[in-house]
Amino acid sequence: MFRRSFDKFSYGRAAIAAWQQLDLLLLLTVLGLTGLGGIMIRSTELNQGPDATEWWQHWIVGGVGLAIVMWLSRSRYGLLRQWHWVTYALTNICLIAVIAIGVSANGAQSWINIGSFNVQPSEFAKVGLIITLAALLHSRPASTLTSVFKVLIVALVPWVLVMLQPDLGTGLVFGAITLGMLFWANVNPGWIVLMLSPLVAALLYNLFLPGWFVWAILMGILAWCTLPMRFVGTLGAVSLNVAAGGLAGIVWGLLKPYQKDRLVLFLQPEKDPLGGGYHLIQSRIAIGAGELWGRGLNQGTQTQLNFIPEQHTDFIFSAIGEELGLVGSMAVLVGFWLICLRLVFIAMNANENFGSLLAIGTLSMIAFQAMVNISMTVGLAPITGIPLPWLSYGRSALLTNFIAIGLVESVANHRHKFQFKG
Repeated sequence: MFRRSFDKFSYGRAAIAAWQQLDLLLLLTVLGLTGLGGIMIRSTELNQGPDATEWWQHWIVGGVGLAIVMWLSRSRYGLLRQWHWVTYALTNICLIAVIAIGVSANGAQSWINIGSFNVQPSEFAKVGLIITLAALLHSRPASTLTSVFKVLIVALVPWVLVMLQPDLGTGLVFGAITLGMLFWANVNPGWIVLMLSPLVAALLYNLFLPGWFVWAILMGILAWCTLPMRFVGTLGAVSLNVAAGGLAGIVWGLLKPYQKDRLVLFLQPEKDPLGGGYHLIQSRIAIGAGELWGRGLNQGTQTQLNFIPEQHTDFIFSAIGEELGLVGSMAVLVGFWLICLRLVFIAMNANENFGSLLAIGTLSMIAFQAMVNISMTVGLAPITGIPLPWLSYGRSALLTNFIAIGLVESVANHRHKFQFKG
């Protein structure tokens, strides 16, 4: 009897040891945000009666996500490096399938119907991109232009497929992931500025023409100081920024009407208060009405009367601001700050570059989405349709975020335990 009890005790200790170095603060913060998300989603659905199911679906998917995290954290993340091209191929095949057989909603063809579920492959493609770029940058850091161009070309394929849907928000997330991982892989910071410079040039050309001219000159100087072939690089940088101004009008013409509204009306939403500016105006009213402590859970007038469309998805932060006030909003911000802090800590203490880059790719994805989503609800950024991680309703997005955290937890759980050699 004693031996059987001892064997059970030993087995229990062995089971616990499998998650001995799990980052509990990261996991508990993620679970806390997921729980709050379900509560706030339910608050936005109270007037729908028993037909409202999104809030408990959010928690069920969160439970599935937790199981995935626990499984992934025990698995050796280093094995993914051997299969990164397979991951990359599957990612692109799924994105092509969306274009071929996907269904449309809100102006984008981004979903595939599987039974009674709508799956959004572009969300899972974020993790696929992180794994692929981490493997590439592990074998060859971004210290040369050749490695940088290779990474950009690899990232370009899924980015183009996403933009063809079109899904501008996910396309921006892909860009944030790529730039964040390049930065961590020791790319010259000046090269990142040069990569982003055409976007700035396009904006300055339409907003302040002298500023566009000065910007093009500054980019030429930066190219002269950072690029290996100084004359060719300087000429290319200046030409690219000059051309970006001329192409701005063409690109603007290619955007859908709702995309133009999202990019412009956040500056002056009052120009179209019943159209493109309606979301932002109502969101700002709701957040302002919350004041310090909020109106109380299920008591927000803007929230309960459905003044804000898509409040359970893209504008969930407006419900938090109205019903939980500044205190609740700050608690959410602190939660995201803790998540980002733990991701940086795990990246710095990973066994090798692949695990470190997985953590930084996840950090770039989460931080960018949180920053843009919260900024757009208060009028500091255009409305781009980017969900707030773990809080907004969206099964594909929620599972994607849990999968990414599971990979990072595997990096944390296996640090100092093994050194993967491919």
